[in-house]
Amino acid sequence: MKKRKLGQNGPEVSAIGLGCMSFAGFYGDTDRAESFATLDAAWVAGIDFLDTAELYGGGLSESVIGAWQKDRGKRFKIATKGGIVLGAPRGTTDNSEPYIRRSIEASLERLGVDRVELYYIHRRDWSIPIETVTETLERAREDGLIGAFGYSEIAPASLRLASKVAHVAAVQSEYSLWTRLPELGMIQACAELGTAFVPFSPLGRGILSDIDLDPDSFGDTDFRKTGPRFTGRNFTHNMDYVHRFRAFCQGRGWTTAATALAWTLDQGAHLIPIPGTRAPEHLRDWAGASDITLTDADRAEIARILPPGWAMGDRYSYAQLVGIERYC
Repeated sequence: MKKRKLGQNGPEVSAIGLGCMSFAGFYGDTDRAESFATLDAAWVAGIDFLDTAELYGGGLSESVIGAWQKDRGKRFKIATKGGIVLGAPRGTTDNSEPYIRRSIEASLERLGVDRVELYYIHRRDWSIPIETVTETLERAREDGLIGAFGYSEIAPASLRLASKVAHVAAVQSEYSLWTRLPELGMIQACAELGTAFVPFSPLGRGILSDIDLDPDSFGDTDFRKTGPRFTGRNFTHNMDYVHRFRAFCQGRGWTTAATALAWTLDQGAHLIPIPGTRAPEHLRDWAGASDITLTDADRAEIARILPPGWAMGDRYSYAQLVGIERYC
């Protein structure tokens, strides 16, 4: 597994990380044994960077990671997130210093570590200027609770404001072949400021794979059940494009998931995608993506098959968009 730097002052981490939201059942039922098997497979593949959050199962994902590390006697580099108030109505955030400090300390306890390599503000609290929140995070870094900090789903303008206070190590946003918004400023701003850009859902929540999804089989807790891109005509349209892309990947001898990840890595040396899965066999489908080198002909053909804007439907429902900074 190749390495990339987590911000200008950060450690080197695996070029591909592992998103751990699914350990809390966001994409269907799972259990600790399956999550442990997935973490085992990640470790064997050379993946040493995990992404989680206190929101994921009210700390369940963090607890699973902490239990795995204790049981296996091994330590991942970990990013976690806070700032969304657990148990409150959707969209309730608190970025005040007392709340953030308590959240960090609770995450560290669940993870069984003294510090995490990276801590994100999961969603902005609009009542507090981002400069003030950055000061809070910088104090937590200086106190040794976190190695670095970042923000999830902010706008380039907010990143620039925060960066005037202290270095922002990473920005996390959805980015993939079917979600291209960060190309309109965020990827460029991160490169300019020495900030790592961490794409989540780089496999389009499972649609960019060699397996046809069946939205009718999604459980009630599946995050995709109300996703516009997975419903009705939108889904049929989107699968038509995926099938064309899949044929291209098969012709090159690559899995669809690995090719989609290779494309994401190809967008800049500061990108560190974090695909998520709860199944070790799915992880093995894409773990070798950093070894794929795209040619100019590959890039041109992918652009022809999946041009920007090909996906039909919004990436989130209106309810899921709460707290996200939309800048274009």
